[in-house]
Amino acid sequence: MKVLVVGANGTTGKWLVQQLLDAGFTVKAVVRPSSGVPDAWDKNDKLILIRTGIAEMGVEEMAEYMDGCQAVASCLGHNLTIKGIFGKPRRLVTNAVQLISSAIIKNSPEKPVRFVLMNTAGNRNRDLNEPVSFGEKLAVGLLRILVPPHTDNEMAADYLRVNIGQDNRLVEWVVVRPDTLIDNDEATNYDLSASPTRSALFNPGKTSRINVGHFMAKLIIDTDLWYQWKGKMPVIYNTSEKE
Repeated sequence: MKVLVVGANGTTGKWLVQQLLDAGFTVKAVVRPSSGVPDAWDKNDKLILIRTGIAEMGVEEMAEYMDGCQAVASCLGHNLTIKGIFGKPRRLVTNAVQLISSAIIKNSPEKPVRFVLMNTAGNRNRDLNEPVSFGEKLAVGLLRILVPPHTDNEMAADYLRVNIGQDNRLVEWVVVRPDTLIDNDEATNYDLSASPTRSALFNPGKTSRINVGHFMAKLIIDTDLWYQWKGKMPVIYNTSEKE
């Protein structure tokens, strides 16, 4: 199986790429032109590095990269800097989701492509009408105004949820929602929930980036797990962080 990973050199993306390589998959890794990558990647003949800015990519180019891929994963996110939060492109993740979806549809593969999107526990799954307190509604409203990446995450997930939907012949999807991301060098036990079990704003949990990469890879690898979560937005917590 071939898998395309965008945001591959990010702090979560690198763990996902490594999990897929360890499983014997061929990985096409889209990274920024100036970004460094782990030394081991240069020596792995199953890794194809694609050095380009996804924000400048068109549907035709993405369709070429997607050709022959049975799955795609996005670990894109905004850098936590003034420029990353408030600069352009403000719709980095949403635009990438639209681009990838359009490229898959253009290629019209025989079997649907699995699309795994990393998102955030702070984004509600409106298919489930997840309960939100009045205080959280106010806080989220402020986030939409003051922190553009939050709106970007909402719009990206909603594009899959609403525009692609549950019964698309060419694209199947899962939106993975970690809570506060932390670094860890080893995968640990983690718990999965259909909805948050705690407030991402007022009582956040923790999720290690390597666990996110592990779960995203398992979704691509494990067909039973995929159909358990297909068309859903699972929340992932480190086991000790779930209430």
